[in-house]
Amino acid sequence: MMPLTSKSIDFAGKNLVSCGCSSNASFDRYTVRNYAKVDSKGCGREHGTRKLICCKRRSTKCRVSSMKTAEPTVDGLTGGLDLKSYSETPISPTRLFEVVADDLQTLNKNLQSIVGAENPVLMSAAEQIFSAGGKRMRPALVFLVSRATAELLGLKELTVKHRRLAEIIEMIHTASLIHDDVLDESDLRRGKKTVHQLFGTRVAVLAGDFMFAQSSWYLANLENIEVIKLISQVIKDFASGEIKQASSLFDCDVQLDEYLIKSYYKTASLIAASTKGAAIFSGADSSITEKMYEYGKNLGLSFQVVDDILDFTQSAEQLGKPAGTDLAKGNLTAPVIYALEKEPKLRDIIESEFTEINSLDEAIKLVKSCGGIERAQELAKEKADLAIQNLQCLPQSVFRLALEDMVAYNLQRIA
Repeated sequence: MMPLTSKSIDFAGKNLVSCGCSSNASFDRYTVRNYAKVDSKGCGREHGTRKLICCKRRSTKCRVSSMKTAEPTVDGLTGGLDLKSYSETPISPTRLFEVVADDLQTLNKNLQSIVGAENPVLMSAAEQIFSAGGKRMRPALVFLVSRATAELLGLKELTVKHRRLAEIIEMIHTASLIHDDVLDESDLRRGKKTVHQLFGTRVAVLAGDFMFAQSSWYLANLENIEVIKLISQVIKDFASGEIKQASSLFDCDVQLDEYLIKSYYKTASLIAASTKGAAIFSGADSSITEKMYEYGKNLGLSFQVVDDILDFTQSAEQLGKPAGTDLAKGNLTAPVIYALEKEPKLRDIIESEFTEINSLDEAIKLVKSCGGIERAQELAKEKADLAIQNLQCLPQSVFRLALEDMVAYNLQRIA
């Protein structure tokens, strides 16, 4: 498989390679552990109702991280992050994206016209999922990185290509959700009926295909071969992730690094392409674009792990779908993989494919009682810590702060 970047992703060796560059900028290692405890003695300036913190910093280097040996390792964390600190000052999506609110408003207006008005059925299908309450996280990341890197290079405004990239990313994400719901036979998406429930499987598959094709056409018209290759690879990664997932259902021997690779394919690949593509269109050099790629990759992996934790800890009403859905379908995620290391009985229940009455409920209880949730939380925090480190190449601004807030917002969901 073609690598996404010049820094290869070695799936055979189960490694996702981080940037190996060093930075001469002066900064402290801004970890997620101390994120909520910024020294109040640092200088600050007001932006609206928010205060930007300028911390004293010193030079450091980016490290190469491995899925097996990433520093700090999951088991090697001694202090860890106090998740309670995130619940004390909750971050809302509205506050999170307020600095790019105008950009997102323009995007929302453009999405329907980009899908194309010539087919009312496709328009209705797109409207169903575009209006299903999504946070527009991926295009928001495009705008935030675009503006953060534009500031770095002295650009005063975003380009048309920045905006079109955000629209393409949201279309690809939406198409993948439509197809995912068909494959998973899901009846609900964010509490609303899925496209295939309303319009049938045939229309849902065609709607997803159409949106992939339409986004590819707009992508080609950006006329940037690096970005075209980058995002075309994402569509291939989606298919690879689904195949990996389908071929490992109810497999209790699945390893954590295999889970992370699948999570990269299904979630982190698109986010990494979004953040790197935004930096490319700002004209940033390769050292910056690679760090933005790493930020997106680590944030994406952390988001997926948090989602998988919430599948066990939230109610059906909170999730917008039945709790324990992934486990019921044989998709073994981080909490289950960790719990299987300590509880042999869990293997027997899963391998029986929940044929016994109440066996799914029993499996969920075992995952919780065997420390699977806690260990998965540490994994999410590890990836979040790496994402914060990847942002240290950017100057302090409201946009960098929002990118840091995105990491905190994700962890806040399991606080």
